[in-house]
Amino acid sequence: MTALERKKGKDLRGQQVFLRPDESSAPALTTRQCTTLSEQLQDALLRLAAVTDARSLRAALQDSIQELLPSTECVCVYMLEGVSRLLCDDPPHELPQEGKIRSIADQLKRCQCAGLPLLELPEKHRNCLAAPLPAHRRALVIPLLDQERDKALAVVLVGCSSLSDQDELHLNVLEKHASVACVRVHAVQASYQRPPLSPSPIQSHNALLSLNVSEQDYCELDRNILQLCGELFDLDAASLQLKVINYLQQQTRSQCCCLLLVSEDNHQLFCQVVGDKVLEEEISFPLMFGRFGQVVEKKKSITLQDISAEERRQLSSMLGCEISSMLCVPVASRATGQVVALACAFNKQGGQRHTEADEHAIQHCFCYTSTVLTSTLAFQKEQKLKVECQALLQVAKNLFTHLDDVSVLLQEIIVEARNLSDAEICSVFLLDRVSHELVAKVFDGGVVSDEEKEFRIPADQGIAGHVATTGQILNIKDAYSHPLFYRGVDDSTGFRTRNILCFPIKDENNEVIGVAELVNKMNGPWFNRFDEDLATAFSIYCGISIAHSLLYKKVHEAQFRSHLANEMMMYHMKVSEEEVTKLLVTGIEPVKEIHPCYAEFTYTPRSLPDETTPLCILSMFEDMGFITTYKIDLNTLARFCLMVKKGYRDPPYHNWMHAFSVSHFCYLLYKNLGLSNYLEDIEILALFVSCMCHDLDHRGTNNSFQVASQSVLAALYSSEGSVMERHHFAQAIAILNTFGCNIFEKFSRKDYQRVLDLIRDIILATDLAHHLRIFKDLQKMADDGYNPKSQTHRSMLLCLLMTSCDLSDQTKGWKTTRKIAELIYKEFFSQGDLEKAMGNRPSEMMDREKAYIPELQISFMEHIAMPIYKLLSELFPEATELYERVAANREQWTKVSHKFTIRGLPSNNSLDFLDQEYELLQSQGAFGSDDHCLNGCLEDAEGGRGQ
Repeated sequence: MTALERKKGKDLRGQQVFLRPDESSAPALTTRQCTTLSEQLQDALLRLAAVTDARSLRAALQDSIQELLPSTECVCVYMLEGVSRLLCDDPPHELPQEGKIRSIADQLKRCQCAGLPLLELPEKHRNCLAAPLPAHRRALVIPLLDQERDKALAVVLVGCSSLSDQDELHLNVLEKHASVACVRVHAVQASYQRPPLSPSPIQSHNALLSLNVSEQDYCELDRNILQLCGELFDLDAASLQLKVINYLQQQTRSQCCCLLLVSEDNHQLFCQVVGDKVLEEEISFPLMFGRFGQVVEKKKSITLQDISAEERRQLSSMLGCEISSMLCVPVASRATGQVVALACAFNKQGGQRHTEADEHAIQHCFCYTSTVLTSTLAFQKEQKLKVECQALLQVAKNLFTHLDDVSVLLQEIIVEARNLSDAEICSVFLLDRVSHELVAKVFDGGVVSDEEKEFRIPADQGIAGHVATTGQILNIKDAYSHPLFYRGVDDSTGFRTRNILCFPIKDENNEVIGVAELVNKMNGPWFNRFDEDLATAFSIYCGISIAHSLLYKKVHEAQFRSHLANEMMMYHMKVSEEEVTKLLVTGIEPVKEIHPCYAEFTYTPRSLPDETTPLCILSMFEDMGFITTYKIDLNTLARFCLMVKKGYRDPPYHNWMHAFSVSHFCYLLYKNLGLSNYLEDIEILALFVSCMCHDLDHRGTNNSFQVASQSVLAALYSSEGSVMERHHFAQAIAILNTFGCNIFEKFSRKDYQRVLDLIRDIILATDLAHHLRIFKDLQKMADDGYNPKSQTHRSMLLCLLMTSCDLSDQTKGWKTTRKIAELIYKEFFSQGDLEKAMGNRPSEMMDREKAYIPELQISFMEHIAMPIYKLLSELFPEATELYERVAANREQWTKVSHKFTIRGLPSNNSLDFLDQEYELLQSQGAFGSDDHCLNGCLEDAEGGRGQ
């Protein structure tokens, strides 16, 4: 290549866009080598960009590959002919329809192999391509693709050395540009072969000959158009139009040319380029502007004599000069046959009129360029859509950051809608369903102040009312001619409304919640179809954001009400300083002074008076060493205990006395089973506090009832399961967060988080469904042997101990067990009555007409209680007496059931038998003289039934 050619190549490179290899990933080369390779690659790409026929494409491919791969021995190029024939001209032959090469080509990706089948290759290329090749040689099969049709337009066979990384990169770039060149060559070939929708090159040729244009002139015209096609590589429609318009000006010898493009909705014409200038803002006007609409409809050219004086004046204004002659030629899409543009030439040089030869020259030009033009316009539209989608995503981000204030959100909607559509004014109305009015509190200028009155209009009047009623978008191109438009506002303000785009804003249920109104398109005669689509997409974001903003407001209000209710509850639960002082005035009593048997499994904590239980809790804290070990402030501990006591409601069973009994049993486990050898101190503390709090705010109903009744607690916790248990834990945290009640305040951050996590897990373990899920794992732990170093074993043991504490009433004497059963079933039957009132069918144990308590108790003890304490005795031999006492109580229930089976079932009140059975056994001296009061149990049978 000469220096001059090299210079020309560089000049051309300045005008073209090339795909470059990623230099950072290529092997290290010297500066001179990099420069040489880069120039070779660009020369190859320039060579490909200039081809317009199959012969020049073959030559360009052979030269480019041999230049980029110096070790190349041969290059064989097959071009697609017809549907599937692949033909080569050196030597002339066809690639077999079946075989390895065809199979590789059908995979549509480059393949490097050690050789190709001998019989599939022409004799000329067998030495360099046929298998087997030497170890350092390779055969390449390179299909060149039409990406849109997913088809190979050409196949290149190359015999060369093994490819380096740099070779691979250069081939990747070359393939892409070669594929583009193949598509272009096929498009040119197809334009000669397909039945044309606009004049074909042959028709243009014949027409020019009939106009006394010589063959030599036509060949020159053909060379010029092919040269133009080689330059049409721009992805920007305006740049493409500049080149086409410049060509038209030269061929028709006109002072100025332009293209009037037809919008997709066929409602308007727009112009982006006039002469050699790209307009800053495109000019658009109605499609029915004078005779131009007829050109689009009838597909026939017109001249200056066919247009009116007004049209001539407007065109002169657009061009910036007087018009002496004009030729307007329709340009049809070769794919659809529809007119996509009007090619206009103005002021032929020498003051002459445009001729038929000029018309055919324009038609001849667009035989080759209309496809490129329409494709580029389509690509540009896709790019515009991409930008608009990104803008919509940004809009969504902007809108969803203002959900806390509806007024600010509406103002943001106005700004975004105006910017997206390029409208002069935007208004947003919300629909008030109560008054059936459209309400505007936010306008284009800002928010209405509190002193000003918001603007309201009937929801079924005017343009906005029509859209709110129908739910359909309304695009008004001429506001004053529309029957729904009221121009009185314009007359009084001096503002002129030209056009309006009004669209509904809907929620997720497709209900209209508002209306947005855009006024006066700034960069066009009116709002087009693209604006309608954009408004529809935008309205979805608006609807979601407005609905969520209103919901956000309701949630905030609900939170405030909840905080207020919580404050009221805490106020009534509040422990006074007098109560704390009174509790601590006598000091913490040693447990032995409470009762000599206080630390024995046989002791019944329900025998203690209710008012002494908080002090007993303090005594157990002291005896287990928690106060000293964790430096718990006594006033804080006393306040915490009193708050927990007040946090319990007064159902028959799940009340404070139950929590105290469970806590006492935890203390018994600590004292009698040596828990310090099995658990860490913080875990034992968490277990004891969990026992105190495990049924806080229990309502006397179970989880199933909460879900079935769709209670507030179910709404909060049903998705997580264990509704009541999660509520108990939440109440415990609320108490800890109350001023002066945080007994863990001196813990480190790590220990504080750990103790709360432990309390949560232990309280959740009181759900018997949880216990049944882990029972097999508990049994396996007992069988394998407990490992105190295992976190899993310690966690499971805590769950087992909590369940043991929760059911500890079953380990007491028969009198306690009998009384507790009465309390439990009184609570169960109350829930059953509520379920019946709700129209639901309660389970047998909850139904006072169907429950047979002895059998229910036997089943419960056999399937739940006895396996628990059996497991406990396997882990702790000292707990054997607990299992034995539960088994003895089970035998007592069996005797009761047997006696009443003989006598017949109890009467319709299934609680009656308990009193009868108790009196019977007591008269027989079964309980001795132990008649001390059981706190929390019903002593008076009549009183119990009355309740």
